Amino acid sequence: MKSTENKMAKRFLEAGQIVSTQGLEGLVRIRPWCDSPEFMLQFEGFYFDDEGGGYRKVAGSRAQKGLFVAGFEGVDGIDAAAALVRRILYFDRECVTLPEGSYFEQDLIGLEIADASTGLIYGTLSEVGRAPCNDYYTVACPDGREVLIPAVKAVVKGVDLGLGKMLITPLKGMFDHAD
Repeated sequence: MKSTENKMAKRFLEAGQIVSTQGLEGLVRIRPWCDSPEFMLQFEGFYFDDEGGGYRKVAGSRAQKGLFVAGFEGVDGIDAAAALVRRILYFDRECVTLPEGSYFEQDLIGLEIADASTGLIYGTLSEVGRAPCNDYYTVACPDGREVLIPAVKAVVKGVDLGLGKMLITPLKGMFDHAD
């Protein structure tokens, strides 16, 4: 499913946050909020707001120890780079083609979590987390509980961004209503 199928989706998505400067020549260190620093290498530039404003072309970049290190055109020294610290960078979703079955995390937040067999609504996806073996989703249940579900094919049966639903087959004991 392509990322553009969700008509309510935000066009500009958070890529990461500038956390510090690097060196004296205007480079910045960016903590990626997307898949990886390598994912960020594909972009020629980034936006400095979520409406497509403040575009800055990348003058050079690399992945380094879990961070994305970049220079931007017009940022020529440490003082100019320091002024960018704590800024959030955005990318245009229209510049990315996701593989089949992959989604932007921001599009998953807020989806209704429903049983693939019965249609029973368990709650709303409130957070995407990472673990060493696989990602997981936090489901906010109507009774106030939070339930973690693994983001694996055995559990997640389908996602329909247009309908705002994720269909799952819960593991035994995951929800009180599960078999």
